[in-house]
Amino acid sequence: MEKEVSDFIQDSGQIKKKFQPMNKIERSILHDVVEVAGLTSFSFGEDDDCRYVMIFKKEFAPSDEELDSYRHGEEWDPQKAEEKRKLKELAQRQEEEAAQQGPVVVSPTSDYKDKYSHLIGKGAAKDAAHVLQANKTYGCVPVANKRDTRSIEEAMNEIRAKKRLRQSKEELPPTS
Repeated sequence: MEKEVSDFIQDSGQIKKKFQPMNKIERSILHDVVEVAGLTSFSFGEDDDCRYVMIFKKEFAPSDEELDSYRHGEEWDPQKAEEKRKLKELAQRQEEEAAQQGPVVVSPTSDYKDKYSHLIGKGAAKDAAHVLQANKTYGCVPVANKRDTRSIEEAMNEIRAKKRLRQSKEELPPTS
């Protein structure tokens, strides 16, 4: 492994190297060797026996898109990546333009009153509004009945006193 990594470093024409699938221990050793050599390494593949290691020179470290394509088992194609990036930018610009235009005003094609007039009738709401009578007794309650004038402490003390009285009645033995 060390010889392969050393040859990779010496070859200026290579920017990445894909190793054959290997087991977990071998991959771990290879990652350590690559780290000591000052390179970048990533493991790809689904199953433990199909996973392989790719090493990259630091100055040619892979982009996130490149790593994603390797993770999905695809080969990295810079032209496809550029097309995807342009499509993302276009979609983002369209979203921004739509947001700047403001909310879309939706106007219904039919009126619900006409649609349900066979159920509620034409003048049902008007008839109900005419029948509505104001409550004559509202506002005739004396001020003393509307509000508790005690403070919180007074109310709490009264509650505690009632509780003590109830408990003392329960503790008294019945007289016969």
